Amino acid sequence: MKDKSKKNNSAKTWVIVISITTFVLSLVFSYISNTAISKLNIIAGLIVLVLVILVGVIFDLIGVAVTVANEEDFHAQASKKIKGSKTSIKMIRNSAKVSNFCADVIGDICGVLSGAISAMIALKLTENYGMSSQIQFLFSAIVASVTVGGKAVTKEIAKQNSTVIVGFVSKIINLDGKAK
Repeated sequence: MKDKSKKNNSAKTWVIVISITTFVLSLVFSYISNTAISKLNIIAGLIVLVLVILVGVIFDLIGVAVTVANEEDFHAQASKKIKGSKTSIKMIRNSAKVSNFCADVIGDICGVLSGAISAMIALKLTENYGMSSQIQFLFSAIVASVTVGGKAVTKEIAKQNSTVIVGFVSKIINLDGKAK
């Protein structure tokens, strides 16, 4: 009974921590992007927009890969002290939290940012080139379809290559060179 209560408290704590983290990250990234994008020209803004979309798609890929990866694939590597293998196991054991952070927190923040950035770019197009303000609807639809399409493609890639993806991410996390 005590163990179940401990898990419930841990889950509640996670919800509070991830909600606060999302709020702070979203606030910071929104402020930075709105401030920075308003000062950029349209081409630079488009480059930032593409990067934000890519970050969202890549983190969604990581979230899916961690969810479907098999922990046993990393046990042999851990016994051989291969860099990143223990981290991979920890990530898989905490796949709900890792996936929540990657796909929901980072992915959703990138989605909101890409919408805001696309609106700013559309506004600049309207102001600088006398285009119709209706361009923002088209631009938003394009950004949404590229984002959703990119995530759809990477979900299948994540399912088929989960071990490689989780191993790669774990090695990046462990750039200090120690076998973790």
